Amino acid sequence: MVTQAGLRSSDERDVFKAIADPTRRALLDQLRSGPRSVTALASSFPHSRPAISKHLKVLSTAGLLTERMVGREHIFELHPTALREVDGWLDQYRVFWGASLSNLKRHLEKK
Repeated sequence: MVTQAGLRSSDERDVFKAIADPTRRALLDQLRSGPRSVTALASSFPHSRPAISKHLKVLSTAGLLTERMVGREHIFELHPTALREVDGWLDQYRVFWGASLSNLKRHLEKK
């Protein structure tokens, strides 16, 4: 989405929105093993190549992928630095669950 000032909406760069879609998460999973072409990625899905390209565009805009051209092929590579935002958010829940489980353990051991 482009605003009236011509700037991209922050929604387009939102890592959480980018990874909310199961197809995009599956694409990220595939790219963990190394760079792949759009053709190679699309062959693993029942979706059309243009649909996969749209998903890759969302992931790229969110900063999760880098793209380069090799001949006529678009090659995508995982750029996991953007996932630090998600990891930071999850850290709060790790602390919460760690404390909750410790409290539960103490409670159960008293009985």
